[in-house]
Amino acid sequence: MLEFLSYGFVQRGLVAGTLVAVACALLGVFLVLKRLSLMGDGMSHVCLTGVAVALLTSTSPVYMSVPIVMAASAGILKITEKFKIYGDAAIGIVSAAGLSVGLLLTALAGGFNTDLLGYLFGSILTVSASEAALCGVLLCVVLVGLKLFYRYLVSACFDEPFAHTRGVPVQTVNLILVMITSVAVVLAFKVVGIFLISAMLIIPPVAALLLSRTFKQVLWLAACFGAVSVWGGIWFSFMFNIPSGATIILVDLLILLGAFVWSKVYAH
Repeated sequence: MLEFLSYGFVQRGLVAGTLVAVACALLGVFLVLKRLSLMGDGMSHVCLTGVAVALLTSTSPVYMSVPIVMAASAGILKITEKFKIYGDAAIGIVSAAGLSVGLLLTALAGGFNTDLLGYLFGSILTVSASEAALCGVLLCVVLVGLKLFYRYLVSACFDEPFAHTRGVPVQTVNLILVMITSVAVVLAFKVVGIFLISAMLIIPPVAALLLSRTFKQVLWLAACFGAVSVWGGIWFSFMFNIPSGATIILVDLLILLGAFVWSKVYAH
């Protein structure tokens, strides 16, 4: 049963996947509470533009996608603030634009090929050592950010108007949150694929919210659920020769189902 751990590509996939899953779960807690949970979905569609540009210019999809997704995330916040529309509408606008441009550039780059399909549906077992190291840097940034801005983040999540009156720089906090999330989304598309990234940001936090009594418990449980989904997903995919990205999300869904059942039983 543990034979799969002896392979170097599996070890790199487990390390990178666990680091990204924990980072996404922690960031997802704040996105879910701020009702920006679809931010990951919008950013993932913009990732397609980054990947298509990389294919056209023969550059790294990861490095090319980061600035593009960051710019799109900042655009979502600006649209929300300037035009006074809800976050989900702004996400929908940017998401549609990113997906449309991405598809056009993909056609110009020669259409869908094996490399592009790997980014669309995930290819965690092809993660390189440098990409795993980037995932480690991302998690460190997330943990340091939580340590430094914890009170600001919590205040901005639960009551933005009150946070304003208390001198919390809400707009700056929101910008930092979406910028870091942008990097997480770009790194996550190698793990579960562009089409499934939002699940890594949403499902573990929602499952944790069902079971937790305190905010710190939510963060801990969400991180644990994210890590478990990666280990379970990779093991199942290796044992049954099925796609790893989709399997990771299915494990996430099983965790969510278990959390829902447990919360109902415990409540009664």
